Amino acid sequence: MAGSRQIERAAAAWLARRDGGDWSPGNQAEFEAWIAGATAHRVAWLRLQAAWAQGARLKALAAGVPAGEVPARGAWSASPYAPRGEAQASRQADRADAGHADCDDEAVDAAPSNAAHATPPVAAATSTNQSMFTPRAAPRRPRIARYAAAAAIAVVAVSLLWGWQRYGVVEHRSYRTAMGALDTIGLADGSRATLSSDSRIDVALSRAQRHVALEHGEAFFDVAKDPGRPFAVEAGARRVIAVGTRFSVRRDGSDLRVVVTEGTVRLESEPVDGHTQPTTLLPAGSIALAGANGVLVRSGSVEDAERYVDWRNGYLVFRDTALSAAAAEFNRYNARRLVIGDAAVGELRVGGNFRWSNAEVFVGLLEQAMPVRAERLPDRIVLHSR
Repeated sequence: MAGSRQIERAAAAWLARRDGGDWSPGNQAEFEAWIAGATAHRVAWLRLQAAWAQGARLKALAAGVPAGEVPARGAWSASPYAPRGEAQASRQADRADAGHADCDDEAVDAAPSNAAHATPPVAAATSTNQSMFTPRAAPRRPRIARYAAAAAIAVVAVSLLWGWQRYGVVEHRSYRTAMGALDTIGLADGSRATLSSDSRIDVALSRAQRHVALEHGEAFFDVAKDPGRPFAVEAGARRVIAVGTRFSVRRDGSDLRVVVTEGTVRLESEPVDGHTQPTTLLPAGSIALAGANGVLVRSGSVEDAERYVDWRNGYLVFRDTALSAAAAEFNRYNARRLVIGDAAVGELRVGGNFRWSNAEVFVGLLEQAMPVRAERLPDRIVLHSR
């Protein structure tokens, strides 16, 4: 079966032949057989026709015809943009034809079918620099020139079509979540993005590129495999690139955390003071922390990496975590904040799985199991040592 490029070239060849002026019933039968041969043929033909219609506007402009009015084929007169010799020959033909109204078959085709409403020939123009569109006999260009012109326009149309197919925008949208809300989004390329609480991404997918900008918050990406279009997540001065994998990116100001649960991703950084920064490869199980001091990578099991993204299931998982850090995690999901009242309480270590939607239960457990006193206020809970 012919490839898409071959089909587009064949469609362009048919269009050039049809516009060449020597289109016979036999040609029409061959063309219809080609169209009926495959759905891809019909699709390529319809797309090319649309591009051809746009080209007709350019033709009209070059001929000096007002915008929106496309002259019939074969009825073109000299344009002020035509070569000087051709324009002069056209004006001489106008003067020769001024006394009679005989015209050839092309001029008849260009004129209205109702002879009573036909426009009389123009004997002379008010200025030799004005372009004219009249039902007179136009100087015939050699057949090879007509074919060449039609083929050239067809090639341009195919090139524009190829560019649209490759770089045309498929999806360009922004997605965001409110505080305490999660959202899973299906992208146009088959990938899925799960946004954590109070997060925003800007998605720009084309037929050549897949680009996501993480403006703030955290998102988990389940990337559809497409080696020809790497999936890039940009967060500030850093970029995470994957082909088909599963990973999360979290942005806290200029700091970044990347967790890879499947496949391998590449972490790139913008140059610093003109110096190129090294690229970091992150296999499954990796947790990368990127900040002002560079990139720190911890390699572990996929199970360990999964607990960092268990927020998708409604849980926060702590393993010997400072209470100050645990409180900060809860604050990502709740408007009523946990506030560390003194340094000593912030240094206490906690562990376990807790629902991020229920900070009150977490605080109650702290009061029961640890030397912590909670001061409950309408907009916050302040934790003190006791």
